[in-house]
Amino acid sequence: MDYKIVFSDIDGTLLNKERELSPETIKAIQQFKEEIPFVLISARMPSAMFHLQKQLGIENQPIICYNGGYVLVDNEVISSTAIEVDTIKSIADFNQQTKVHLSLYHADEWHVPEHDYWAKREANNTKVTPSITHINQVIDSWNKKEVGAHKIMCMGEEDDVEKMYNHLQEKYGDQLHLYRSKPTYIEIANKNISKLTAINLLLENHFNLSLEESVAFGDNYNDVEMINGVGMGVAVGNARDEVKKVANKITDKSIDNGVANSLHQLFNA
Repeated sequence: MDYKIVFSDIDGTLLNKERELSPETIKAIQQFKEEIPFVLISARMPSAMFHLQKQLGIENQPIICYNGGYVLVDNEVISSTAIEVDTIKSIADFNQQTKVHLSLYHADEWHVPEHDYWAKREANNTKVTPSITHINQVIDSWNKKEVGAHKIMCMGEEDDVEKMYNHLQEKYGDQLHLYRSKPTYIEIANKNISKLTAINLLLENHFNLSLEESVAFGDNYNDVEMINGVGMGVAVGNARDEVKKVANKITDKSIDNGVANSLHQLFNA
C-alpha cells in the first residue's frame, strides 16, 4: 500500500526525553514533507503546537487540537466541538469536594485558578503561559459568548482525581470522553469527537484521501481509535498495551526516535 499522509500524536510519541523534537525527528519529517503531508494531532491547544509546526517546517499543514475538538486549516477553524458551560459549572461544583486543579481550555485560551504546581508543570511541558482566572469568571464570560470548553484538564493527588473520575464516569459517561494518561490526570472532551473523527473530516474535505492511505502514530488511550482506524497504525515502543494491541506495527520508543525510524522504513526517507 502506498501511504499518502501521516498523522502524529505529540506527547509520548513524537518528543524526546526533554519533551522536545530531536534533530533526527526533524530531519526525517523534513525529508519527505513536500510529498507526504505530516499533520500534528494532539490533546494540546493550538499555541502548544504552533512552535513544533514551525520547527518541522509544516506551518502550511492543518492541525488537530484537543483530541479532535478543534481543527484548523490555514489558521481558520473548520470544526469546533466543546463541552457546554452547564457541564463545566457542574464539574466545578463537585470539585468543592475534591479540590483538584481544573484547567479550562477554549480555542487558544487556557485558564487556571492559580499558578500552582500543576499549572507550572503543564506550562513547562507545553511552552504556553496560562491566564489566572477564577473559574466562575470564566464560566460567566463563556456563557455570555455562548462558547464552552474544548478541553478540561483535572490534575491532582491520585485519591482526589480518582473521586473526580468516578463521579464523571457515573454522571457524564455517555457525554464526555475521560482520558487518563496518568493516575494524577484526567483529560475531558466532548464525546461526539475523537482524533479519528477529525482525521476523517480532513481526509474527506481537505486532502481527498482515504483512511486506508493514512499512517498514524500514537501512544496513549486517546490514540486507540485512531491507530485502529487508519491504514497503518503505528504504536511507539512506550505505548500503552491497549494501543499496541490494535496497532499494525510497533516501532521504537519515542525517546529513541521511534517515529523517525518508522518513517524511514515506510517511505525510505
